[in-house]
Amino acid sequence: MLGVMSEHVHHAIDYVEINVSDLAAAKAFYAQAFGWQFHDYGPEYAGIRWVEGDGEVGGLNATGVPSRGGPLVLLWSADLDASATAVADAGGEIVTGPYEFPGGRRFHFADPSGNELGVWGA
Repeated sequence: MLGVMSEHVHHAIDYVEINVSDLAAAKAFYAQAFGWQFHDYGPEYAGIRWVEGDGEVGGLNATGVPSRGGPLVLLWSADLDASATAVADAGGEIVTGPYEFPGGRRFHFADPSGNELGVWGA
């Protein structure tokens, strides 16, 4: 994943991922409704381009389950393993990962209220 700026900020909201059931339809919708442009990463994922330059602010993910609960918020971490430990130590539940993906590594966690967020790093 490419960030909006050249530097990411440790533990700041960095990327928002929207789960979709049909990637082509979602891209067409967001392009028409809001003028969004995309980086294509295969048949199941497209990065939402930043309005200036080639960076990204989010993505459309056709491998996830669409939910009325909202998009997946991703935080950036300079030390993913330490962040996973901190989440667990604070009472969060690691739901998936850490795992490798084309942009680096990431994990998902549930906070004590059950909200799912993700953390990624290079």
